[in-house]
Amino acid sequence: MVPNDGYLYKALIQLLKHFGWTWVGIFFTDIKSDYKKRELTELITSNGICVEFAYELDWKELKRESCWACVIQRTTARVIIVSVPREQITLDLASIHGHSRFRRIWILIVTSYKDPVFHYGFSEIFNGSLAFLISGDEIPGFEDYFLSANPARYPEDPYINSMWLGWFRCSTPQMSDAPGIKDSMLGDCLGNETLASVSELRPLDLRVPSSVYKAVYLLAQALHVLLSEKTSHGAPTEKARLERELNPWKLNHLLRNIHFTSSSSQEEIYINKDGEAPGQYDLTNWVVPPGEREGQVNVIKVGSFSTLTPDQLIVNDSAILWHPTFTEIPISVCSDSCIPGYRKNSREVEFSCCYDCVPCAEGHISNTTDMETCIQCPEDQWPNDNRTICIQKITEFLSYEDPLGQSLAAVSVLSSLTVISVFMIFIKYHKTPVVKANNQTLSYSLLLSLTLSFLCCFLFIGRPQKVTCLLRQVTFGINFTVSVSCVLAKTVTVVIAFNATKPGSKIKKWVGTRVSLCLVLLCSLLQVGICLVWLISSPPFPDYDTHTYTGKMILQCNEGSVSAFYTVIGYMGFLSGLSFIVAFLVRKLPASFNEAQLITFSMLVFCSVWVSFIPAYLSTKGKYMVAVEIFAILASSAGLLGCIFIPKCYIILFHPEQNTRRCLTGKH
Repeated sequence: MVPNDGYLYKALIQLLKHFGWTWVGIFFTDIKSDYKKRELTELITSNGICVEFAYELDWKELKRESCWACVIQRTTARVIIVSVPREQITLDLASIHGHSRFRRIWILIVTSYKDPVFHYGFSEIFNGSLAFLISGDEIPGFEDYFLSANPARYPEDPYINSMWLGWFRCSTPQMSDAPGIKDSMLGDCLGNETLASVSELRPLDLRVPSSVYKAVYLLAQALHVLLSEKTSHGAPTEKARLERELNPWKLNHLLRNIHFTSSSSQEEIYINKDGEAPGQYDLTNWVVPPGEREGQVNVIKVGSFSTLTPDQLIVNDSAILWHPTFTEIPISVCSDSCIPGYRKNSREVEFSCCYDCVPCAEGHISNTTDMETCIQCPEDQWPNDNRTICIQKITEFLSYEDPLGQSLAAVSVLSSLTVISVFMIFIKYHKTPVVKANNQTLSYSLLLSLTLSFLCCFLFIGRPQKVTCLLRQVTFGINFTVSVSCVLAKTVTVVIAFNATKPGSKIKKWVGTRVSLCLVLLCSLLQVGICLVWLISSPPFPDYDTHTYTGKMILQCNEGSVSAFYTVIGYMGFLSGLSFIVAFLVRKLPASFNEAQLITFSMLVFCSVWVSFIPAYLSTKGKYMVAVEIFAILASSAGLLGCIFIPKCYIILFHPEQNTRRCLTGKH
């Protein structure tokens, strides 16, 4: 009638999980079989709970004052499971009162234990402990029977005689003839006293009697059915004969088919196919109320467990009274829970419950406690400071709201206005010798390309879009190619003009604007062809760089083909280098052709800017990479404007007396 230990162990596991106790110790007392010890230990560990120690006690060790209490002192487990038989709990743990400072939560596996009444010091130690006890149902008439029983009614019952000896300290006439009973300190009693008159008698604990009652009642039902079947057609004498011939083994099959409901508790009583009766455990809390005399412990029911629903343990947390040392539900873990933002890192020990909490790596989060691994954020997101949630990364690009973007935009506008001003001056003074002597068509073409070069900087500022990514490098490359081609054409024009003045020269027919314009057109068309191949094969596109900066993603234009980009830059570098070499070779021509000196300086500035641009461009990221390219465009364009046109504007505006043919030819 008592469920097997397997159900009790299931209830124990659910209790440990309910309170989150993953670090426990076990005391076995007087267990003869190692199988039961291994069964309980393996069951606990297989459910993710670690057993710090499993210590076996026996009475001989306790009498030698073995250091089993040292085990309690050393352990960090706050919950200790005690697996003991009913009759030995007060025996084997007698010395625990000397170690009352070892505050622990004791879980007692004492399935058939009666109401606990401890000796001095016991109740203090077990105050607040938990125990699983077999449920005890009310038995109709049992309490009245128990309280009215006495030696006078049952003179041959030895249990009643021993109770009278203990409670009333007297011997009844029925005990007077028993050997060893006579004692000078014992009085005489009539034997008709009842236990109802004993004020110290505690309320009856019906846990054990209830199981006995069910067993007897079940057997009585089986006997009744069996005898009823045998005598249904027989005479009374036949019934007496059958009773004499009845053997216990004949009841085996019948007991499995008996099924009835208890009249008091409405509980169904039967034996299943495994030969077990369904039962129920009470989860009890052993409490010493304030003011109670030493040794008294109240057993409070705080939960229940039924073998019919073995996966459901009912616990009433609010009804549990822990030891006064604990101000809240005790915690028994080897390692504290890892808070969100951290993950478990197993230690090199045998216990899986022992671990360290380490922060999640960059780009990872943990949003619950005790996570084994952290979760990686998507590429466009990043963990918050606590690494508990993923938040959107800050998008970075060179915007007009950025002071750097505003500064570069302002310089671009001022520079383009300066070029337009120079252009207006040249148009106004287009008939003066200074303007005429410098190939007006090339000068105007160069000024127009410089204006567009300054303005193309606006394609680099602002949020990168598909259109701006396609146009920015192509526009910049073609404009600068036109500018450098115009400078190269100017240089070639100087060389042709100088050689055409020599007697017998055959290149007089090349003097004029036709050669220079064809050179500009040819050089520019070649750059246009490179850009078209680039746009067709692998065009630039908006892209996010999520790896360069922590917590940021850079919105930039992916150049598509890096080789095509550097081909455009390299072609411009080739033209500028060629212009520089030619201008340098003719820098010492007569004063009437001194523009070669200005071109030499302009190409020196231009080449210096773009040679330094490449390492600077490769060493920067994000908006600063774009700013470096804009600076190179502005600086190289300003170099061409300042070295070629500003000196001429200075003569036109401030020294008009030098703007004469005589001064220009050096015949003054």
